[in-house]
Amino acid sequence: MKIGMIGLGRMGMNMARRLLQGGHQVVAYNRTPDKTHEIISDGGEGAFSLQELTGKMAGQRIIWLMLPAGKLVDEHIRQLQELLSPGDIIIEGGNSNFHDDIKRKEMLTKAGIHYVDAGVSGGIWGLKVGYCTMVGGEKDIFEYLEPIFKTLAPPDGYLYCGPAGAGHFVKMIHNGIEYGMMQAYAEGFSLLEASKYAKNFDYAKISNLWNQGSVIRSWLLELMENAFSHDPKLESLQGYVEDSGEGRWTVEEAIATGVPAPVITAALFQRFSSQRDNSFENRFLAALRREFGGHEVKLKDES
Repeated sequence: MKIGMIGLGRMGMNMARRLLQGGHQVVAYNRTPDKTHEIISDGGEGAFSLQELTGKMAGQRIIWLMLPAGKLVDEHIRQLQELLSPGDIIIEGGNSNFHDDIKRKEMLTKAGIHYVDAGVSGGIWGLKVGYCTMVGGEKDIFEYLEPIFKTLAPPDGYLYCGPAGAGHFVKMIHNGIEYGMMQAYAEGFSLLEASKYAKNFDYAKISNLWNQGSVIRSWLLELMENAFSHDPKLESLQGYVEDSGEGRWTVEEAIATGVPAPVITAALFQRFSSQRDNSFENRFLAALRREFGGHEVKLKDES
């Protein structure tokens, strides 16, 4: 299939590459042209404006957005609405709020344009191992787009979750769970570091050990083994941990529905506190976000 990819950041670039490797055609646009030139060198077709991108696509056009959630996505959708035709498809693959998806779907339906929300998890490792993809929208459109999702995902790694907003809702809860899991690991390793045995501990080896048949084994521990192997005490980092929208939205949904979510809520609040100190626990969280998602970290010598 032919896909127009808008946004060639940490996720978008590698998703475009995986689609190319899977035999799809990709026309890519990025606000900074160096990224566009990069995907051209990888076999994609470049565009240097939204007009050029849509002009290079014939028939039913499929546009995939991989942009920071919020106003930037809405701005691009408004511009695309003027450039696309009835029957064309917009896939929003960033971490949008599911409430926004519902509004966008209603707006685009009036113009005859299909809207699909796709929550994507895989971080900087997705090119190699695939992207877990959670999809919302019209089911017949999902089925039409299925070859794209199948290429992007590992085996059994994509799912139709329901109507507009359902994909990003499932991804939001996924990220809330991620907060809780990461916080539990961070607290556990912080307790190890505070103990009288700490000088004997090799945290890379402990991370590896706990992945050998333990009930707490996970990919997150594999990533921390890698982080500890390069920086045994994570001393090069500041324990400053950003909180993404999904964690906040998950807690808001818990409040709105009356569902107790104390672990996820506490994990979110811990990220707030990380912006005030430089504890081992928070350096652990910062390191783990860098390992799985390529997220920026603050280094010790940065102000």
